[in-house]
Amino acid sequence: MKKQFTLGKDERLKSRKQIDHLFREGRSFTLFPYRVLFVISPRQPDTSAAIQFGIGVSTRHFKKAVDRNRIKRLSREAWRLQKNELTEVLTAKEKCLNVFFIFTGKELVTFPEVNEKIAGCIIKLKKLIDEDLDPHP
Repeated sequence: MKKQFTLGKDERLKSRKQIDHLFREGRSFTLFPYRVLFVISPRQPDTSAAIQFGIGVSTRHFKKAVDRNRIKRLSREAWRLQKNELTEVLTAKEKCLNVFFIFTGKELVTFPEVNEKIAGCIIKLKKLIDEDLDPHP
């Protein structure tokens, strides 16, 4: 089957209820310039996407919306290109993942930098998913 590198409407984290749950009860880790919050849950039959993704950039460090939007756009693109390996792991284990990236850097970044950091975050998320599901630590 051909891999699809898409980030559709159902793969975006938009529900206020889910975002509140993520910030209240989610686990997190930091891999500069991102702080990653995530919740792993059992797959529901009615949910279409295995992963729901969101990104936020602070107004404190980036006053101009143009800069915030650029960081978000670069991050979404890097995520879109690399999320498939994470989706395969989750589908095999019948789990669902809500993940939210918060950009904590203070300077604009280039796409290669963002791509490398998102790749690192995905690797860390895969390890955490395996640990979360492994009954014997």
